[in-house]
Amino acid sequence: MTVGRDARLARLRTGDRYLMVPMDHGITLGAVRGLKNIESTIDAVTRGGADAVLTQKGIAPRVHPTKNDAGYVVHLNASTTIGPDENDKRLTGTVTEAVRAGADAVSFHINVGSDHEPDQLAQLAEVTADADRLGIPVLAMAYARGPGLDGDEPDALGHAVRLAEEVGADLVKTGYSGDADSFEHVVESTRLPVLIAGGSRGSDRETLEMVRGAVDGGAAGVSMGRSIFQHEDPEAITRAVSAVVHDDQRVETALEKAGLAVEC
Repeated sequence: MTVGRDARLARLRTGDRYLMVPMDHGITLGAVRGLKNIESTIDAVTRGGADAVLTQKGIAPRVHPTKNDAGYVVHLNASTTIGPDENDKRLTGTVTEAVRAGADAVSFHINVGSDHEPDQLAQLAEVTADADRLGIPVLAMAYARGPGLDGDEPDALGHAVRLAEEVGADLVKTGYSGDADSFEHVVESTRLPVLIAGGSRGSDRETLEMVRGAVDGGAAGVSMGRSIFQHEDPEAITRAVSAVVHDDQRVETALEKAGLAVEC
């Protein structure tokens, strides 16, 4: 690891834990709730304790004035929900463009087990090589998604995170297997810090129980988008997630400290 890469990774975390809020969904879903006025959302989540935010390169001018010194990640591929195949993520930027946009790191999405895996695997390898030359960390968003695959199955998730390490990523984000015990296998499949994705939004308690289980299973944190940026109070839910990730709080305590209703 280069000095530069190590320094940039440190900007994305608190201690050895990561709370990242991806907001690259404008390409995938359009200008949905929480992304129309993305500046206010970025301000809210970073005030709430997010270590870093993530967007596509074109949103960079809207990120820097409002991120409150948090880290910044530029995502390098995408697809849309209205296109022919949402799993067919295509390149939207380069590592050099991300550096010019002021990024501390880049991220790349790969659907392991899909028909598009070969192309995405080759592209991820190119991204890690380019990033290595520039001392830029790479977050691989490695999901188990394809014909006949259960995207929550621990062995499939373990394969996905191991692939990320084998290709040269520095961090890996993947799905949650559903409980702490099974997620231990996923974490043990790689030496990379493993972050969980948030997925579609659930109740506050469901969100925090997932985060608590992942952390108990050895996760290094979360990279959680819609559950945070589409919340009625993005700052409060970020504070609650931060309490679990950074302060190792119980779910009820985290909800109370964030001023959110403690649901039964």
